[in-house]
Amino acid sequence: MKVLAIESSAVTASVAIMSEEVLIAEYTVNYKKTHSQTLLPMIEQICSMTEMDVKDCDYFAVSVGPGSFTGLRIGAATGKGLALVADKPMVSVPTLEGMAYNLYEDSRLICPVMDAKRKHLYSGLYRFEQRELVTVMDSSLISYEELTEKLNEINKEVVFVGDGIDVAGDYFKDNIKCDYSFAPPHIRTQRAGSVAMAAFNMIKNNKVINSDELKPDYLRPSQAERERGLKNQG
Repeated sequence: MKVLAIESSAVTASVAIMSEEVLIAEYTVNYKKTHSQTLLPMIEQICSMTEMDVKDCDYFAVSVGPGSFTGLRIGAATGKGLALVADKPMVSVPTLEGMAYNLYEDSRLICPVMDAKRKHLYSGLYRFEQRELVTVMDSSLISYEELTEKLNEINKEVVFVGDGIDVAGDYFKDNIKCDYSFAPPHIRTQRAGSVAMAAFNMIKNNKVINSDELKPDYLRPSQAERERGLKNQG
């Protein structure tokens, strides 16, 4: 069984092909290019290098959010298009859960953090128990202060992963009282290989959908929707 995974929730663009035992290929770029320019060429390249066709994949997994509105839409559209062409099912992987799989089987509390601007983060809390991911706090849009208070209240050793470290790291250093650490650079950003790992666990638990059912999860309205709401209030 093979999974083709797509991660495009932030600046990082990442695609991977994974079997149940082997990461066959992973292509990750953390650079300022639009995902519409990068995802399909990256998929074509890993298929070419591994002498595979996308139709050889059994499932298509997409990181569905939260994250960049544009990135999530492009990732969803790309994954849905491939799944339709291959006539294969899909797996809708919450982005923060996929990020937690960067630290698979780590015994610490795992806190993915994504920059949501205005001193807020997209975040959740997770831990692994007998190789299963357990949700301690659901994914949410949360301020630096609220997340710090939550972690101090739980008072367990925690490891942060994600680009939120870059913007909130100094605040955490000044205010977190529990033991904590930041994931090193090679596993800090989103990775399609981790999305694939999460997808295999979801497949095992029958969390499979068809392409029509896959939808991005933004956690909050877009800027255009917020501005429209303000105009309507006026």
